[in-house]
Amino acid sequence: ITTLYLSYLNAYMKKFLRILLILVGLYLLLLIPLPQYEHELQKPSQTPFVWGQDTLWESLETNFMSAKAMPSVTLDSIVQHLTIEADSILAIYEDKKLLPEDDYYGLVERKFFQLAPLIAAQENKTHWYINFYNRVRKKLKFDSRFWDMTNAHSRNTSYRILYGMRATVEEILLQSNEDQFVSTMIVSDEPSITPHADILGIKVHSGDLLVSRGGAEVSAFISRGNDYPGNFSHVALVHIDSKTNKPYFIEAHIEKGVAIATLDEYLSDKKLRFMVMRPRADLAQMMANPMLPHEASLFISEESKTRHIPYDFKMDYYDASAMFCSEVGSYAYKKFGIDLWEFESTISSNGIIDWLNNFGVENFVTQMPSDLEYDPMLSVVGEWRNKDVLFQDHLDNAVMDALISRANKGEKLDYTIWMLPVARVVKGYSFFLNTIGKEGIIPEGMGAVTALKNTDFVDRFNKCKLITVTKTKAFEKENNYLPPYWQMVRMAESSMLK
Repeated sequence: ITTLYLSYLNAYMKKFLRILLILVGLYLLLLIPLPQYEHELQKPSQTPFVWGQDTLWESLETNFMSAKAMPSVTLDSIVQHLTIEADSILAIYEDKKLLPEDDYYGLVERKFFQLAPLIAAQENKTHWYINFYNRVRKKLKFDSRFWDMTNAHSRNTSYRILYGMRATVEEILLQSNEDQFVSTMIVSDEPSITPHADILGIKVHSGDLLVSRGGAEVSAFISRGNDYPGNFSHVALVHIDSKTNKPYFIEAHIEKGVAIATLDEYLSDKKLRFMVMRPRADLAQMMANPMLPHEASLFISEESKTRHIPYDFKMDYYDASAMFCSEVGSYAYKKFGIDLWEFESTISSNGIIDWLNNFGVENFVTQMPSDLEYDPMLSVVGEWRNKDVLFQDHLDNAVMDALISRANKGEKLDYTIWMLPVARVVKGYSFFLNTIGKEGIIPEGMGAVTALKNTDFVDRFNKCKLITVTKTKAFEKENNYLPPYWQMVRMAESSMLK
């Protein structure tokens, strides 16, 4: 019996060792790196926009703290005087067609920055600052129709006002209580005859573009990794069924490519904010066919049903066989004679280029979601954000700005080589799921190495964010107000120091 038992044990051990050797062999085989092919990257000959106004930001915070110490009656009187002054400047020029080199926009910007910390410090805020901001951006969107938006000065002026004033408004909103916070802003009721629906208080028409900000770490990278850093990372084209008036959203997802979402699905996919944009009614193409936006959205909706359109990691908007989010809207409208993104988006910082290239991006002259706001062919209809997630948006941006600073100083994304075999097995399983029409753990078009580097990016982001959150809470406890954005950037940068 003992001899028989030992014989069985010996046979079992041999079988176990053979399987173990096969697994070790497969593991070592999967460790072999694939040859790396150098792809020609499409890089711009531009320089990123730089505010370079640290002294101004510090003075704004100093003015805010001084205003908080003032008696309410005194502060309210100063604010009233300055708002009347600002309104009078806007009233003089509101109906005049202005060029970017005119003094008006610089003057309005300075006045608004002067007022912002005082309004933020008020106990009883009015909505003047929101109305003023919307009037200014509505005017700029009108004036920019006549500007050469390929000119750096025109582009910088548009960015400073539209992005800069939004950032200022949001600093005020974050210092507001729940009753004072304004989630939905209506900017312009651009005429449209296409089917419409109400989405969080905004009347949205078929063919509208919803520019949003997702909650994932890579969303922060997309919104900030641009020569003109912004607040948006995603674009969806709205199609509203003409019979049921139900809205549908055609959008490209990293995980599954181009797909159609219902309203509930769109809103449940974490959104930190969104902005509704609509083609101008006075465009020649729109005047010839007012239903064009509806037809464009129907076209891309039907195309996404008839063919699988994978996500385009290369961000090549000339090739429609795969699409990234911005490309969905631009492709649909281009079919009907409207070329969105009148000026191309550019990514020029070497660190950002290096990190994005790790994710598969090869085109750095492209179409970025945030830049759609500055397109003169589109009107800003409205905007929505929530107070809790607005702070999250600012926090994520600050962390991302700190990471980008490290990237531009030469830090590289990396991965643990010993995890490569595991990632390749997961990629193989994901490929199988893709072939039967399901989502894989690793997205279609993303390789094992890319997935591991993405994990490294997410880990860096979350580690920095965790420390920065602790610092923001300590700041709020000590100062009795939320830290402004520039303070959060400094906290995030110090959190990255080794």
